[in-house]
Amino acid sequence: MALSLKPKHLARYGGVARLLIKHGHGDLVRQAGLAETLSATAHDEPLAEGSPAAAEGLRADLEALGPTYIKLGQLLSTRADLLPTSYLEALETLQDEVEPFPGGEAVALVEEELGVRISKAFRSFADEPLAAASLGQVHRAVMRDGRHVAVKVQRPGIRQRIADDLEALAELAGFLDEHTEAGRRVGFGEVLEQFQTSLARELDYRQEASNLLLLAENLAGFDRLVIPRPVLDYTTGRVLTMDYVRGRKITKVSPLARLEVDGAALGEQLFKAYLQQVLVDGVFHADPHPGNVFLTEDGRLALLDLGMVGHVSQGMREGLLKLLLAVAEGNAEEAARESLQLGQPLEGHDEERYLREIARVVMQHAGATIDRTPTGRIFLELTRVSTENLVRQPPELALFGKTLLNLDQVTRTLDPDFNPTEALRRNASDVLRRRMLQEISPGNMAAGLMELTEFVRHLPERMNRVLDRVADNDLEVRVNAFDEGRLMEGMEKIANRITLGVVLAALILGAALLMRVDTAWTILGYPALAMLLFLAAAVGGLMLALNIVLVDRDTRRK
Repeated sequence: MALSLKPKHLARYGGVARLLIKHGHGDLVRQAGLAETLSATAHDEPLAEGSPAAAEGLRADLEALGPTYIKLGQLLSTRADLLPTSYLEALETLQDEVEPFPGGEAVALVEEELGVRISKAFRSFADEPLAAASLGQVHRAVMRDGRHVAVKVQRPGIRQRIADDLEALAELAGFLDEHTEAGRRVGFGEVLEQFQTSLARELDYRQEASNLLLLAENLAGFDRLVIPRPVLDYTTGRVLTMDYVRGRKITKVSPLARLEVDGAALGEQLFKAYLQQVLVDGVFHADPHPGNVFLTEDGRLALLDLGMVGHVSQGMREGLLKLLLAVAEGNAEEAARESLQLGQPLEGHDEERYLREIARVVMQHAGATIDRTPTGRIFLELTRVSTENLVRQPPELALFGKTLLNLDQVTRTLDPDFNPTEALRRNASDVLRRRMLQEISPGNMAAGLMELTEFVRHLPERMNRVLDRVADNDLEVRVNAFDEGRLMEGMEKIANRITLGVVLAALILGAALLMRVDTAWTILGYPALAMLLFLAAAVGGLMLALNIVLVDRDTRRK
């Protein structure tokens, strides 16, 4: 089955076909029926797959194909499961800097979006942009109240162009998933869907303004970090107005100027902030490459371009934390188990072989310093090994790996001696403490108390039903070999544990209610009686757990 070639997409199909042929995938072009979209003179000589020339060629070809493919290349640079290391390194340098569009068009678009003349909205607005990228460009301006701002203006017509490109790519991805082994393992349709979602968010500047506000709130406790604040009244889907940050990219700061700032302290706090974003908050700036980190005039770090933000669910945060700690400690077996828990095994998966391969990767890099193997590179390698062994990892894992890789570059620029593994060990206890505080937050405690109340309320009714059946000789217990003495012993254990569980639940519920009663006698600022009840419940729960573990272990031995 070949692709249904739509006339409006012929030029796009031709560009993709040339790209595939040039990089050694002419068979896919023929299977998809794309060969007819190429002229007789349009064929390029295939490059040796995996060679430096091929990797650089792919980067240049994607830049030539336009904004959609530049963004696609940036996504592919996180996917070690799709491309060899040489390609990933080449795509990391993919440039998103293009010729700016005329300042007059930018002024017209701002006036259209804000519904007001530019002279009424701003005291001054620079026609020449500060920077231009594939999706938009940034102009410096001064508001009527004297506030210096940067105005990000979306490139005219870019949304429709990207929509057309994505439509053609979606058809190709669907064909590859249906007809190729690589498509079955990787799921190109899923990759493209992730790309579409990410790109849609980048194209909506209101989403970026929301990201700026959220991260500024989450990182308020980090005094060395700056998040520019948006001007919401001057922000729409295609125009973003935010604080102008005075500073320079850290890559353009001279070695002499770096001596004037505390690079070690900046790197430590930046690393700690990203641990909190990913493992505690679940929302993180997913593109911290050196070009998006500025050193401000007052010696702080500013995080810019928050259009790309990653989201991590509660369950995945716990899995990522365990995996990160296992990798940092060189615990190969634990890392293998956690990576398997995060992933989705496909048909034909060999679990033993997979665990061996993951353990090999972790052991190979155990004790590596930042000068040898960055932590992010290890995570990308884990993603590649997973795909080779028919385990499909969630896209968040690759994005996390790419974020760590960019973070390694930034911290290395700030402090050449910075070691992320040691920094992780220093900050692990703080991350765990923050996660525990998050778990016992008022919202989570309220939900837990509601479940506990529901359990306690229905427990007598359920116990009555059980006891009624016992009294009426209507309770059936199926055992392989009937032993009256062991059966009664087991029933007594069950009854004792249920009774103790009800008592512990009552203690917790009573303590929770007493927490709202103000008393003169307090412990750590909380009502003393409530704290004592909580302590009694904790001790009782621990004793119950130990009893269960020890008794059950003895039973298994017998």
